[in-house]
Amino acid sequence: MKIMQAVLVGFLVSFLGSIPLGYLNIIGYEIFSKSGVNSLLMYLLGVVVVEAVVIYFTLIFADRLVNNKKLMKTIDVFGILFLLFLAYSFFAHSNQDTNHQSYLDQYLHYSPFLIGLFLSSINFLQLPFWTAWNVYLINEKYIDSSSIPYRFFYLAGTITGTFLGMITLVYFLNKMAQDVQSVFQYFIPIFIPVFFVILALLKSYKVIKKYAFVRVNNKN
Repeated sequence: MKIMQAVLVGFLVSFLGSIPLGYLNIIGYEIFSKSGVNSLLMYLLGVVVVEAVVIYFTLIFADRLVNNKKLMKTIDVFGILFLLFLAYSFFAHSNQDTNHQSYLDQYLHYSPFLIGLFLSSINFLQLPFWTAWNVYLINEKYIDSSSIPYRFFYLAGTITGTFLGMITLVYFLNKMAQDVQSVFQYFIPIFIPVFFVILALLKSYKVIKKYAFVRVNNKN
């Protein structure tokens, strides 16, 4: 029963966490639309390999990571800067002729697996995400991080959830592109940069609120 709980909890957290639109999903859609399902699967495999390492690391060192305030603050700041960089990157390539060339074209001669590995490895946002979730799940007794077998069952659930969640969103985006082509042509150059700027602003608000709250408590 505990084994099934570890798998299901990992799957649900990861599946729901991977569905919201993010740059890994957007790149996945681009790879799928240009190179097909086999390339998409290899790309997703690269993504989940890195995520598996991050999840396992944060699962073991969750308490120490949370208590390292300086590290978590640095990660939060880099997360905001990274979102703004993504917004600029997508906007900067919006002046290209989307019918002939994509900003991704220059990378398509690399292995999709390597692209997935690289992009997932620079996804700074997954470290605080998994640290927070793992601490919560451990404290609420949903998972047992002291048991090595349970760690791997939990890990299996999380990477399965990420894989299925991302492929679901990629197919959804592809369906949208086919059904509403006239609107979807503005998806990458306009909607995506605005989306990442909004995420960066929301993240900035949360970071300012969190560390302002910490300073007030320290004074008291």
